[in-house]
Amino acid sequence: MNIKIISSTDRANSNALAVSNYVSLLYHQEGIEAEVISLEDFPIADVIGGRYGEEVESVQAFNKPIVEADGLVFVIPEYNGGFPGILKLFVDYLPFPKAFEQMPVTFIGESAGAFGGLRAVEQFQMITNYRNALQFSERVFIPRVNIEFDRKTGLKDDFKQALLESQVKKFIAFVSNNT
Repeated sequence: MNIKIISSTDRANSNALAVSNYVSLLYHQEGIEAEVISLEDFPIADVIGGRYGEEVESVQAFNKPIVEADGLVFVIPEYNGGFPGILKLFVDYLPFPKAFEQMPVTFIGESAGAFGGLRAVEQFQMITNYRNALQFSERVFIPRVNIEFDRKTGLKDDFKQALLESQVKKFIAFVSNNT
C-alpha cells in the first residue's frame, strides 16, 4: 500500500511536519511505509509568476509520488483562519483532474488555538471534494498543538491519541477497499 502524508506548510520546523513524522510512525506500526512529503520542499521558485499549463520538470518530479499514491493523509495547520497558501499553490500545480480523482484522502488538523485546525481542514475538504477525492469521514483535530502534542509520544490526551490511532487503522482499510 502506497500512502503519502502531506505536511501542508512550507514553514520550517513546523508542527505539521512533526505531526506528519509521528503519524508516519503509527502507519509503520501497522506495517505500512507511509512517506512524509513536506511542502517545504515544493519547488516554488520554479513557478513564480505563474507557469500554469507548462510542464515544469521540478514540479512534475515533486508531484509524481503524490499522483502515484493509493491514499493521501493531509496534516493541515490553521494559519489566519485558513489553510496555508502553499497548499493551494501545490494543488493548483497537480494534474487536473487525475491527481485526486477517486483518491482516498483523510485529514488531520492542528493549530495553536482551541479548534485544532477545523476551519482549515473544512476549507481544504471543499477543494478535494471538487477534485472528486474519496474523503474518509474520520478527521482528527489537534488543538493547542504546542501543549497537547509531543513529537515522540504523540497526543498527551489518551482519548485524542486513541482517535488518531483509530484513524490510521481505519484509513488503511478504507484505502484497501477503494484501490
